[in-house]
Amino acid sequence: MVTVDEVRKAQRAEGTATIMAIGTTNPPNVYDQSSYLDTYFRMTNTEHLTEVKYKMQRMCDKTMIKKRHTYTTEEVMKENLNIKSYMAPSLDTRQNMVATLIPKLGKEAATKAIEEWGQPK
Repeated sequence: MVTVDEVRKAQRAEGTATIMAIGTTNPPNVYDQSSYLDTYFRMTNTEHLTEVKYKMQRMCDKTMIKKRHTYTTEEVMKENLNIKSYMAPSLDTRQNMVATLIPKLGKEAATKAIEEWGQPK
């Protein structure tokens, strides 16, 4: 019979873990934080929701974020109308988008880290 300790030991590497390099990447579209809300509310046709915009503005003002990186563009909004419709169910659409886009970002970041490390894959 295998013990819990034996299973745990088999799942772990021996020795010290070391970070050899760090690779980062971002989605291609960049919005300046100061104009992001106006752009977002225009793209989503929700400029009339002034109370929601005010709340979001307060949140944005309290962050240290200077720019926002995103995959969201006006073209993406036009192709996925439920994203730009207020209160429309859009989680599935967004999840489907990230299921393909996030692995690409991960691959790009990993490639940069390997290049920084200087060793072959």
